[in-house]
Amino acid sequence: MKRRRQAPLAAALCAGLAWLQPASAIAEQREITVAASPIASFAADAAVKRFGALGYVGGFSYSSRDGRLAGVSAIRLLHGRSRFLAVTDTGYWFSGAIRRDAEGRPTGFDETAMAPILGPDGEPRTRRKGLADAEGLAIDGDRALVSFERDHRIEAFANPDNPFDSRPSGVAQPIPLRELRGNAGIEAIAVDAGGAGREKRTVIVTEQSIDRDGNLFAAILGPAGGLFKVVREEPWSVTDSAFLPDGDLLLLERRYQGFGRIGMRLRRLGGGEIRPGALVDGPVLMEADFGQQIDNMEGLDVSVGDDGHTYIAVVSDDNGSMFQRNLYLEFVLDGPGPS
Repeated sequence: MKRRRQAPLAAALCAGLAWLQPASAIAEQREITVAASPIASFAADAAVKRFGALGYVGGFSYSSRDGRLAGVSAIRLLHGRSRFLAVTDTGYWFSGAIRRDAEGRPTGFDETAMAPILGPDGEPRTRRKGLADAEGLAIDGDRALVSFERDHRIEAFANPDNPFDSRPSGVAQPIPLRELRGNAGIEAIAVDAGGAGREKRTVIVTEQSIDRDGNLFAAILGPAGGLFKVVREEPWSVTDSAFLPDGDLLLLERRYQGFGRIGMRLRRLGGGEIRPGALVDGPVLMEADFGQQIDNMEGLDVSVGDDGHTYIAVVSDDNGSMFQRNLYLEFVLDGPGPS
């Protein structure tokens, strides 16, 4: 009888102690349920379809009761635009499938999962913001490259299709650490696969790490790479980048001047101008504010559809706030897209 009384108590104590164990000591649930609400029109006037050089395709806001889904800071589309991999600035991977309607418009996420980004020791870094602040993501063949702020670094993870169990290796970058601002470091990392006479290369751009002239530090990685600068126009800050099919670099930029005064824009840098020692600038393709469906826009990707058109996806970072939204929006560059 005595043993029978202690068994439930022991089980309860074990369950309680499990919450005190490090995250690596208990299997963290990876599946996550995500709800979505379609955004039919990017502007209040549904008749407006064009925004600068871009046409709005479709998008949605999304949410989850799982508190891990917050702070999405970068995204890359995989497998013919059918799947995605993202990172959060709280140190998580976020992956899944992109649900589309019959016209190809994105309507939500399916098969979603999350897991902590591991360190070299196999331990999650989610308990230390200084180590977990993932801001940029790029796919380089069989590697996922992630750039981090605060503890400024770039790390490579195996198997972009499922990097959840991957331990990272370090990637060298040429920007001096003394030039990287604490919460405004390597915000964007992008890989140009090459082609049409271009060599493959990886480029990083900082958010607000500037030189004495107010230009942003940026760099091409690798032995043949080096530092270059990007013209910064205040109050805009770079939040992500991705290469276009022709080798030009697309920058996502954010303007924040207090509550209700948030903006986003896309700027195109000529790929041929990006080289060590250069100062690079380019035209703005589109700009939006709270008159359109935006929030704190942080992530960007470029992909080519089956129709041959170039599509641009942008995502927002809700900062874990009830006053902000997680958004996934798609545009088509210089093309009609779905009707």
